[in-house]
Amino acid sequence: MGIITYKVPSSFKPSKSVTLNLLSPSITTETEKNLKSEAEKRIKGKYSWPQIDRLRAWMVTSETSNFMLMGGLAMVAADMPESFNKIYNKEDDEITIVTPLYTGNTIKKNASLEKSLINFVYTGAEGNKITLNKSAHIDITFYNKKKKKLENFPTDIYYGKWQNTKYIFIANDTFFSINPHKDNPTGREGCYVLNENNIDETERFAFFSKAVFELLKNLIEDKNDYIETPNIIISNDWHASAISGLTRYLTPIKKEKHQISKDTAKKLQETPIVHITHHLGYQGWDFKNTSNILNSLYEDYSSIVYENAKNIKTSNPRTKNTLIVGDTYNHLSCDVGLADRLVSVSLNYCDEITKEDIPFGYDFKDILDIRRKNNTLMGITNGFEKFLISPNQEKINDINNFFDFNRKFFKFDENSLDVKTENKKVFLKLLSKLIRNPEYKERTLPHLDFYKFEDLIDTIKDNIENTPILSATSRLAPQKGYDITAGAILDMAKEMNYKNLPIFILGGAGSEDLYKHLTDLKDKLKKKNPELAKRIYAFRGFNPHFAYAIQLISDFYIMSCKFEPCGLTQMEAMAKGAIPIATSTGGLVDTIIHKTDGYRTDVFYSEKGTLMYGDAVNAKKQKTNFVAYKKTLKEALDTFYKDPKKHKEIVINAMKKDFSWSANVTGSAHKYYKLLKTGKI
Repeated sequence: MGIITYKVPSSFKPSKSVTLNLLSPSITTETEKNLKSEAEKRIKGKYSWPQIDRLRAWMVTSETSNFMLMGGLAMVAADMPESFNKIYNKEDDEITIVTPLYTGNTIKKNASLEKSLINFVYTGAEGNKITLNKSAHIDITFYNKKKKKLENFPTDIYYGKWQNTKYIFIANDTFFSINPHKDNPTGREGCYVLNENNIDETERFAFFSKAVFELLKNLIEDKNDYIETPNIIISNDWHASAISGLTRYLTPIKKEKHQISKDTAKKLQETPIVHITHHLGYQGWDFKNTSNILNSLYEDYSSIVYENAKNIKTSNPRTKNTLIVGDTYNHLSCDVGLADRLVSVSLNYCDEITKEDIPFGYDFKDILDIRRKNNTLMGITNGFEKFLISPNQEKINDINNFFDFNRKFFKFDENSLDVKTENKKVFLKLLSKLIRNPEYKERTLPHLDFYKFEDLIDTIKDNIENTPILSATSRLAPQKGYDITAGAILDMAKEMNYKNLPIFILGGAGSEDLYKHLTDLKDKLKKKNPELAKRIYAFRGFNPHFAYAIQLISDFYIMSCKFEPCGLTQMEAMAKGAIPIATSTGGLVDTIIHKTDGYRTDVFYSEKGTLMYGDAVNAKKQKTNFVAYKKTLKEALDTFYKDPKKHKEIVINAMKKDFSWSANVTGSAHKYYKLLKTGKI
């Protein structure tokens, strides 16, 4: 094994040196030619879709909502296979989930594996327990930072079943420990920590992808009594993207070097890969470890792979190579170039990512546009099982027990909206206790910061039915547009001369700077509209019981998002009769029908000012997202106050709406079934 320094082509700015391993002699001209054309063939859909009689798909994912929940991709990873298997198991088709077995404790997330007499019990980071059996042991070659060389890392494979879905867990203490490093950056949590072994997320999921590849290869070569060989791979976002590079690049080279049999190589190369892209802003970048990751994945052949990993030609010089963007390793880039199909998590987001370089398509806009035209990029809007998000007696019991309050919240549906009104009264009394009793607040919600909460119970207790409550409990992140919300409320202050002024409950975990938008809103309103200022409840932090209670009692849910690939919160809110007031971006367009089951803006602009949604007439009148959102907010409030019959109709429509994966023959699980079977939807 030799070492060379390979200079990134001069067209990449700024150029850097990448140190890669070199094996001599090099590959044949034919193999080299095939590698160089691989991305173009996958992007243009040149390979025929295999005949799949019994679907055995693997959902390869970094997160699942049952065992490691960090975001929406975890919900998709768990809920879609579960719904899919309920429907299609009887036809002998199924999806198995493949995910890391995390162990350790970040305080917020805690997971462990324990040996019992005959098997193992895994307690995931969400508190769920699953009984596992060990089915295999494999060694994964990867870079050891301490020793500064490639070495074998022993890795165990476990399997089990949770509800209707089989799980395969990949266990390695070095990479999948979530015990934080002393230098773990603030905000890095769960499976994204810099761990005690100095492993960051990009290295962790490169190792994960390679482990899945090695397991796949081993299953093809030597059948396992417990795990079936998959005939399709679902790569759930960037975390599993390196699998495509290993099957498309490393496999044919190893076949030529007689390190993989022809039959094994054929099966690896012909296994379709479907990539689900959630938000293109998250790509798995890592500049400082670029060489180490490439060497770890492709070992002796990293230089050969790198030199021949040619992407389809576009006007963007940063995406000439499928393994890097600019001069930095990029997980997502691999699947953008090499997956057989890309699926965005909503139809409208699929349109958005092919229209603009920033912020929607990023460096990949041109490639995604080519894919769209060649039917290898499509949109399937995420689902959310209705029984999980409708007012749920078990969760309502949980919040009642948690707050240990003398008044109780009750379950309701679209036929008992009077109960929702009673719940609003209960919540106001709960706020009153939190405000008046600091000891109770610290006992129940110690990690939440309240900003100058004011007690309104005596002021509006008899008018709550006619007082709208508007809330937002999303992360305090730029994406969520809290600055737009605050600006719109402030701008409307003098216009808000309704008899019963609205209440705004706004907050979440996240940025101190964005929290300031909300605290400043309350302070500034004291000069413009003092009575309205009293009704601004700004808080920072997150508690699931508090968030659930807020959504349960809200009349409207604010979503002034600057982008939202799909969004699940609007689905949760609608199921509880909290009508979304949203910008017309991403999946919000696909899931909300304006003035039928929610409200959306007439127009939507990218941050570069390009019109992404809407017509020329409205664009001329509403020149910014701020103007458009203010108009929509006013429209929603006017309907509540002036046309209660129409408002009730919208609430009922929203609560009846079913976003379940398996809702009907057009549900998203059915679309995935067709895609996995045929390559089309």
